[in-house]
Amino acid sequence: MVDILRATTSICAAIACGAKSVIPVSSLEEAKEFKQKGFAVAAERDGLMLDFADFGNSAFDFMKNDVSGLEIVFSTTNGTVAMEMAKSSEAVVLGAFINLSALADFLIKTDKNIVILCSGWKNMFCLEDSIFAGALIEKLTESKDFDIQCDSALASLDLWKTAKPDLLGYIQKAAHRKRLRMLGVDDVLEYCFTLDAVDVVPVLKNGRLEKME
Repeated sequence: MVDILRATTSICAAIACGAKSVIPVSSLEEAKEFKQKGFAVAAERDGLMLDFADFGNSAFDFMKNDVSGLEIVFSTTNGTVAMEMAKSSEAVVLGAFINLSALADFLIKTDKNIVILCSGWKNMFCLEDSIFAGALIEKLTESKDFDIQCDSALASLDLWKTAKPDLLGYIQKAAHRKRLRMLGVDDVLEYCFTLDAVDVVPVLKNGRLEKME
């Protein structure tokens, strides 16, 4: 599952910074219930941090604060909704540009059929997630262990090849990039498109996202 701007990028960063686990919840009611139980909560809607939350949805929130050993409840506009949709799958792992190679290596070793679920924006297509899908597909197919059997995967690969020479420049046209700029919360943009900044692969186990060992 991928949500580049910003859920999966932020969760990868949080776990890389020492968070024990991340508990994704799709509703704010669930997030507030966890807050009352003493959990640290990261929550946003439409790009903005909510007033009851300890963290927003920026990777920098977890990189600039000590999150070592924390279990962080996480609720976002798109990403955690997609995780809820995916949770009945055989396995759910999170991807972002910052853990691209670690994720590809892990998936190649699993030798399983793979569906890349792009969270998009409120049930609509978005450029950044589809470009990432293409980047991951390129790495998987280079291994010679995978074949593409889906037109959307082929389209994502083509989109990645177009964006790859100037990824940050290409993403300037993305609608969500423009939303973040208007909200004044786009300081983390460059980091979101940095390749292989961390080597963690978050995997969903019993409702918690933990580092794959």
